[in-house]
Amino acid sequence: MSDDGAEGDAARGRPRKAPTAFRTISEVADDLQIPQHVLRFWETKFPQLKPLKRGGGRRYYRPEDITLLRRISDLLYTQGYTIKGVQRLLREGGLDEAGSAPELQLGEIDEPEAPEPVRDALDALERLAHELRVLAARG
Repeated sequence: MSDDGAEGDAARGRPRKAPTAFRTISEVADDLQIPQHVLRFWETKFPQLKPLKRGGGRRYYRPEDITLLRRISDLLYTQGYTIKGVQRLLREGGLDEAGSAPELQLGEIDEPEAPEPVRDALDALERLAHELRVLAARG
């Protein structure tokens, strides 16, 4: 994922756009090397991402939208966060200006504890899975 989007546009025969210009979903998808359907999906998961929509539902991404998309992409694809993890970071303001998440050590992630009925159901599923593995091993 390079920052040479304008050069890439010129190489593909598109006129060069100013850094502050709005971009279409196809331009952003090409620049970030992310499929368009993924960008649309991320709009449903990250309320901070709000491209302008014009007639016919065409999306126009502002420079700040593209910056946010780069952050989300890096966190998901490079740093290994889950969508829920990225949502939490964005909600809690856990990204620095460069879009990096704080470095976490094992054991630092504070996951909320599931309610008791959910824990009981998960325990039952784990026991069942174990029993199935035993039966499968017996042949």
